[in-house]
Amino acid sequence: MEIWINPACSKCRSAVDLLDAEGADYTVRRYLEDVPSHDEIRAVLDRLGLEPWDITRIQESVAKELGLKEWPKEAGSRERWISALAEHPKLIQRPIITADDGTAVVARSEDAVRDALGR
Repeated sequence: MEIWINPACSKCRSAVDLLDAEGADYTVRRYLEDVPSHDEIRAVLDRLGLEPWDITRIQESVAKELGLKEWPKEAGSRERWISALAEHPKLIQRPIITADDGTAVVARSEDAVRDALGR
């Protein structure tokens, strides 16, 4: 199990605290420092069953600078979105837990973290 976190994020810290409390075996990836590649983002999206726009933090200043709200949310634009996430990892929703069963969850709630633990 791996968790992508930004240590400055309270939801990330809460997720890590819960994983620790449950004695989970996991690794931490500080994705702002260890930026995921395009392929890693595609793999996580596949595991999540989501599209890149589903995990994009639209309210971030860089998102506004790029005009992401206006970008088409369609298959033909998928790679453009993935490139934006790879080039600006702050746009990636957090935390993301990749579960041992090959799935992943955006673990912004205690229930989502527990769901990942149960997989």
